[in-house]
Amino acid sequence: MLRVGIGYDSHRLMEGRTLIIGAVEIPFEKGLAGHSDGDVLIHAIIDSLLGATGKEDIGVHFPDTDQTWKDAASLELLRYILRMLRSEGWDILNVDCVLIAERPKLRPFISQMVEKLQGVGLKRINIKAKTNEGMGFIGRGEGIAAIAVSLISRQADI
Repeated sequence: MLRVGIGYDSHRLMEGRTLIIGAVEIPFEKGLAGHSDGDVLIHAIIDSLLGATGKEDIGVHFPDTDQTWKDAASLELLRYILRMLRSEGWDILNVDCVLIAERPKLRPFISQMVEKLQGVGLKRINIKAKTNEGMGFIGRGEGIAAIAVSLISRQADI
């Protein structure tokens, strides 16, 4: 049984926060607002995995009303989801992602992001970085977004 899921996340840039994307700290004057560390890439990946398995979305599993997850490292949220899915027999075959940001330039950090994500078990992951050509909230430098698509498999129940 093969399943595909898509995930999207965006967060506003704000002063006083560290910019963390793909579990990598990126030098920049602003960071992403969020209940956790605001890691848009990992949040999009989590939503794509949850979507593929029919398990709603990240907000259901890690609600912003639960102080347990306040300022949590999103890499830990991903580890939690991966353990849950693997315990149910799911295998993550591939994850493809797009980061959308005007600034900072993210391409120099992609290999570090891939390494971090492979370290938690996403063996086949691809990350691309794009700008929004000056359009919209991303183009104005107000936020960053990410899109992820996951392909997963599980032996069908007979």
